[in-house]
Amino acid sequence: MSGRPVALFPLFAGLETLEGVGPKTAKLLVDSGLETPRDLLFSLPYSLVDRRRRDTIRGAELPGVLTVEVEIGAHRPPRNKGGAYRIHVEDSAADFQLVFFHARADYLKRIAPIGSRRLVSGRVEIFDGLAQMVHPDHILPVEEAAEIPPFEPVYRLTQGVTQKTMFKAARSALSRAPDLAEWIDPGQKATAGWPDWAGAIAAAHAPEGTADLAPTAPARERLAYDEFFAHQLTLALARGRERRGKGVSSVATGQLQKRVLAALPYRPTNAQARACEEIAADMASPLRMNRLLQGDVGAGKTLVAFLALLVAVEAGGQGALMAPTEILARQHLEGLQPLAEQAGVVLEILTGRDKGAERRAKLEALARGDIQILVGTHALFQADVAFADLRLAIIDEQHRFGVRQRMELGAKGMAADVLVMTATPIPRSLALAQYGDMDVSVLDEKPPGRKPVKTAVVSTERMDEVIGHLRRAIAEGRQCYWVCPLVEESELVDLTAAEDRFQRLRAVLGEGVVGLVHGQMPPAEKDAAMAEFVDGNTKVLVATTVIEVGVNVPNASIMVIERAEIFGLAQLHQLRGRVGRGEAESTCLLMYQPPLTEGGRRRLEVLRETDDGFVIAETDLAMRGAGDMIGTAQSGLPRFQIADLERQAALMAVAQSDARALLTTDPGLESDRGQAARVLLWLMRQDQAIRLISVG
Repeated sequence: MSGRPVALFPLFAGLETLEGVGPKTAKLLVDSGLETPRDLLFSLPYSLVDRRRRDTIRGAELPGVLTVEVEIGAHRPPRNKGGAYRIHVEDSAADFQLVFFHARADYLKRIAPIGSRRLVSGRVEIFDGLAQMVHPDHILPVEEAAEIPPFEPVYRLTQGVTQKTMFKAARSALSRAPDLAEWIDPGQKATAGWPDWAGAIAAAHAPEGTADLAPTAPARERLAYDEFFAHQLTLALARGRERRGKGVSSVATGQLQKRVLAALPYRPTNAQARACEEIAADMASPLRMNRLLQGDVGAGKTLVAFLALLVAVEAGGQGALMAPTEILARQHLEGLQPLAEQAGVVLEILTGRDKGAERRAKLEALARGDIQILVGTHALFQADVAFADLRLAIIDEQHRFGVRQRMELGAKGMAADVLVMTATPIPRSLALAQYGDMDVSVLDEKPPGRKPVKTAVVSTERMDEVIGHLRRAIAEGRQCYWVCPLVEESELVDLTAAEDRFQRLRAVLGEGVVGLVHGQMPPAEKDAAMAEFVDGNTKVLVATTVIEVGVNVPNASIMVIERAEIFGLAQLHQLRGRVGRGEAESTCLLMYQPPLTEGGRRRLEVLRETDDGFVIAETDLAMRGAGDMIGTAQSGLPRFQIADLERQAALMAVAQSDARALLTTDPGLESDRGQAARVLLWLMRQDQAIRLISVG
């Protein structure tokens, strides 16, 4: 795959090669992210103006955009500076005025000489009883009328670039769109009734009514599918490469798992059992596992992860569990230690804190195979860390872990199976876009014994009552989180919000009872404040959202979230999941500042009504949109120009199965359709995929 196919050269040329685009316009377009004719092709119009011809403006609905042929009459220049320049015109049954402000008379006489016939198009309104068209959009000699399409597409504009320029440039880019061989499965294309690629692009830029602008219009749907298909091909190629990566077959004996399961006070849920079977089957196969374990707050991911690590140990190898922060790594260690003791396996932790002789001793034990399971932070992947026989790497809570990082894990020469755990329920469409290269196991049941958290919505006007409720709970020996919002990006403002709340609660509840954690603290102080709370020395922890993931304090049974209306749904659900982990009845108080917006009210209601993370995630997606939901910049979510992840989730699923099917029958993309798919990858700038094929 040497380089870009020749057929696509014209689409990747400079913008100045397009009609009506000079250096200045080209720079404006490039600054707005449109760098080549190809980008203009994929910037579809978002609405249209009806410019169908009429004989006369008489009887038309005004105000409105009208297009009529007229005879140009008298020109009346303005009487005073800044006044209007008027041209009297007549159509077949009525007369009206063309009106211009700040106009140059010589220019107007040239384009609309008295007595000539012209086609004019623009917005007509009645002013002082007279019909007038102010600044017509078009004034053309009748023989050039074909330049105005009956329905003129309207493009999103960049500062300094007019509709006329965009229209011309898009037309010019369209004239270069080559006929490309078909990459979509013929059956799929026929069933859906989609046009060829070139036909679809042409139709999408020439809508003939509002129906043609809808995502469901055949031309647009096809182009959206192309984006999804290219994206899923990239993920499937990455997946194929990871699977070709010589995996190691790790076959479970069940001996160690049996001991742990026997010691548990309850039976695993069906979802846990199913996930364990899927993982064990993947680990037994010679291909590398690349699986996502998705579970809601409290669905019991830890147990599934530990049983998977035991498969690695039963097969004679080692397992590693990597957490994003030191606090979480330590919590994993505490949670897994009792299970490891039941199983009789050696579990150790390695973080950035391990230094000198202690670190060396751990590394030697690891290299000898004496440590069977290692928990840690990303320090696990430093160059000097060598395992005797690593079979499974589990990465916890990293939806910031993109395809690329997962590939780097593989590049470390580790044939280890990979399991990524996330506590963020992700709607299916997003999971496909983000983790389409992975197989997914979902934990969608809660283990027995998890008490539901009571959720109440209260106004900030009732702050004193809330603090009173806290005082009683503390007297009963319970603990509480108090979350302050990140009101603005400015960290100083957040700081004062959290500091003020801390001072006020300390004044009411007493010294030594209240702790504070915020993003501005040095990590060591943050850890110390968290540790005080975990050990039960402080009873109330005032925090900005740094506590969202993983922190486990069973004795904490109250969660107060201030200004809950400005948090995202998924975030509120995560925060609520920090309580309800112990014996006590737990409550979550969502405090809002009235008046609530419609969206804010809906979010709080959804939380009050359900604690199903998947329902919440789907609602969140519907309300906020995909990019917003996981912060597109850091999420590894692709940016699609035409496709709409929220509304076209079903198409994404089709694209995934189609991409996988094509690569199963034609892994090197050598067939006719495979060659066409390569062209699609170039067209969609999927360089990563192209490298994978050429390396492959």
